Amino acid sequence: MFNEFRKFETTLAGRPLVVETGKMAQLANGAVLVRYGETEVLCTATMADKPREGVDFFPMSVDFEEKLYSVGKIPGSYQRREGKASEKATLCSRVIDRPIRPLFPKDMRNDVGIVATVMSVDPDCLPEITAMIGVSIALSISSIPWEGPISGVSVGLVDGKFVINPTAEERERSEMAATVASTSDLVAMIEAGANEVDNDTMYDAIMFAHAENQKIVEFIKGIQAQIGKEKVTCPSCDPSEEMFEAVKEFAIDDVRVALDTDDKRIRDERLLPIYDAVHAKFDEVYPEETAKLDDCLYKLQKFVVRRWLLDDNKRVDGRGINDMRPLDAQIDLLSRVHGSGMFTRGQTQVLTVTTLGTIGEAQTLDGIDEEESKRYIHHYNFPSYSVGETKPSRGPGRREIGHGALAERALVPVIPSVEEFPYTIRLVSEVLSSNGSTSQASICGSTLSLMAAGVPIKAPVAGISCGLITEGDRFMTMVDIQGLEDFYGDMDFKVAGTKKGITAIQMDLKVHGLTPAIIREALTKTYDARCKILDEVMLPCIAEPRAELSKYAPKMLSTKIDPEKIGDVIGKQGKVIQKICAECNCKIDIEDDGSVFISSTDIDDANKALTMIETIVNDPEEGAIYKGVVTRLMSFGAFVEIAPGREGMVHISHLDVKRTEKVEDVVNVGDEIIVQVLPTDEQGRLNLSRRNALIAVEGLTPENELSDAPRKPRKDFKGGNRGPRRNDR
Repeated sequence: MFNEFRKFETTLAGRPLVVETGKMAQLANGAVLVRYGETEVLCTATMADKPREGVDFFPMSVDFEEKLYSVGKIPGSYQRREGKASEKATLCSRVIDRPIRPLFPKDMRNDVGIVATVMSVDPDCLPEITAMIGVSIALSISSIPWEGPISGVSVGLVDGKFVINPTAEERERSEMAATVASTSDLVAMIEAGANEVDNDTMYDAIMFAHAENQKIVEFIKGIQAQIGKEKVTCPSCDPSEEMFEAVKEFAIDDVRVALDTDDKRIRDERLLPIYDAVHAKFDEVYPEETAKLDDCLYKLQKFVVRRWLLDDNKRVDGRGINDMRPLDAQIDLLSRVHGSGMFTRGQTQVLTVTTLGTIGEAQTLDGIDEEESKRYIHHYNFPSYSVGETKPSRGPGRREIGHGALAERALVPVIPSVEEFPYTIRLVSEVLSSNGSTSQASICGSTLSLMAAGVPIKAPVAGISCGLITEGDRFMTMVDIQGLEDFYGDMDFKVAGTKKGITAIQMDLKVHGLTPAIIREALTKTYDARCKILDEVMLPCIAEPRAELSKYAPKMLSTKIDPEKIGDVIGKQGKVIQKICAECNCKIDIEDDGSVFISSTDIDDANKALTMIETIVNDPEEGAIYKGVVTRLMSFGAFVEIAPGREGMVHISHLDVKRTEKVEDVVNVGDEIIVQVLPTDEQGRLNLSRRNALIAVEGLTPENELSDAPRKPRKDFKGGNRGPRRNDR
């Protein structure tokens, strides 16, 4: 039986937030259409009836689906339909996933599918925020076991004031863009980018957003109280307490010895015989549950690591709580690339390569937001060999896309503007070895690579992560977490920034949320750590961006022309610009506002192309000297092209320093000659003088003084120009 249509309304940041149920997708376990301003997102939640066999994780998928009809666009693909999720959609899916996942039962193995379909977009009301709230409502009113609700908002810093869910115009002026999700009392997720915002400002922004979230959480609780279904109980897939205690008693001493090393390879080697011994001992005792013995060993390792940290302040590799693993920074590892930098932290190692390209090589985006292209691109690759596994590469997954986006966000505030540095910049971070915090190592490696490539970044950026262990009201944080501390801990709080302030945050949790005290401590510890990384490792390796680009990098020049002159530079059917590119061995990109970008591997070629363009769009200055090509001969003189599409005439009297009887005696079509610009005649035609140029450049002496007066108007003959009579010279 279909549910009754219901409508719930409130306001968020001064705009109406409307929730409708019972109208759409009624076969889903929970479904709502959320309208925020004119942004409308359909959010659904469904769950499988039975646990999925053979998995040791919670199989939930979150899909944020961008429909281009929501912004009145037809997809640009050949088939004109939406295909693979865009990177932006993948990032939105991750942002929704992170705060809701910890609120499901830890031992749940039933598949859960979350889908947020964006159907209409108001640029002032972000669809990802609308979707996060909608997903929370769909889960809350469903029968799926979940300990929500949560709410999420975006917070900006505009003119020194915090703004909840800033409009499109406010986002352009904002110094930060932070998405904060909260439960009824804790901060559940933080995703932020900022222009070097200090710790206190970031903390205050998070708390400001958290307070706003509380209002929406109460609104959702009201909806749940009215129409929420009774929650079902899913069968636990955890091993029994009896099994765990038996394995613990048998193997705990061996596990402690195995884990007590700073080398991931040694640890893995030590654990293998323990797994064999446990199965040999207990396979016959629990013949129907042998797969759960591995779960017991996982729980046992987690128990040992957490007890060491909480009770003994002991870390697996022997470090102090606030100590970092050994650090190393290197540059110029690859010969022919434009820039390279490698950063190593313990057994985590990332090599980042910088490639510089023309503005025309910027990435074109086909999505539902207003960003249509970007000139700074960051890609992150995580091959299986980095963790000692053998698995074929199948392209970037959600993790790779997410970590690449985090590194990109961390560096955006220090990337020079297109006016300062007219290049498209692509960074590729190759994870060579992974034992925790590869995304932050990629940020450090990227800074090294950019400076080695000669990109004039505004300040060096470093990244570091902070971990957490909680037990009741007790908690402790540790800086620079490695793999085991990430696996068995409660938090991975990643912060990147300069010495001045924060540029990016990403917080992953396995608990319901964080208290203000934990957030404050994590911000302080990560600031101290990244300053140490910069001062002790990165800046001694390379203190500032190089003044010169690699000899293999394209040399770029830019200028601005009158947009009405763009057609003159391009020429009919592109002939002029093609000729410039061919003659100067360069690439030229022209934008609608008249911005011109010229790139070549030889700076002299780029300067030559720039001179040609400026000659085309500007009237040549009187007295300026050019090298031109003779294009036509007439009885009264020669026509010379000083730039593609820009011709002037050299009168016969100005062809040489001596008297000239015939034009052919001095020049022929195709000759390259130097000419000087004379005053234009009454009809505004370009007049040139080879004679004056030879005198000025080569110091030749004329046989007789000739007039520099511009040519007189000529009568046409047979559609052309009639040459002057001899007494007209």
